[in-house]
Amino acid sequence: MSNLGQIIAIGGGGFGRNPNQPIIEKYILDQSAEEKPNICFIPTASAEDKAYIVNFYTAFSKLSCTPMHINFFQRTPRLDSIINKQDIIYIGGGNTKSMLAVWREWKLDHLLAKAYKRGAILCGVSAGAICWFEQGITDSWASNLNIMECMGFVNGCCCPHYDS
Repeated sequence: MSNLGQIIAIGGGGFGRNPNQPIIEKYILDQSAEEKPNICFIPTASAEDKAYIVNFYTAFSKLSCTPMHINFFQRTPRLDSIINKQDIIYIGGGNTKSMLAVWREWKLDHLLAKAYKRGAILCGVSAGAICWFEQGITDSWASNLNIMECMGFVNGCCCPHYDS
């Protein structure tokens, strides 16, 4: 019997938008049964934008959690040992197609599936929302929007920026 986790798909915005009222951030942390959950940020879709990583730590370091992040474009750590310790995994926005290609190469998609099956909370914004669904509508290609195959943890198609 599996103990499926929870998926929180955020269409736009994300952490740190209102530093004095971290409503989304607190909601995500409150979904965990842990008093001080481990939360891992994976900013692959943004090409590991340094300012984005700083914003993550600025937002979550003030809250009751233990934040960390994973970089793929430096020396990549043992992913299984990191993912297995996380209560919450937060995926940042950016280029969905490139993100999923990197993850599949490193087999992170398999590790995330295992984390979900053991009860981890998987969340993310934009590309980090699309990735959990069977399909997503993405602007990863500059010329137009496309439907792409994603990881399939959730049935259906996600369109994070419907009105953009």
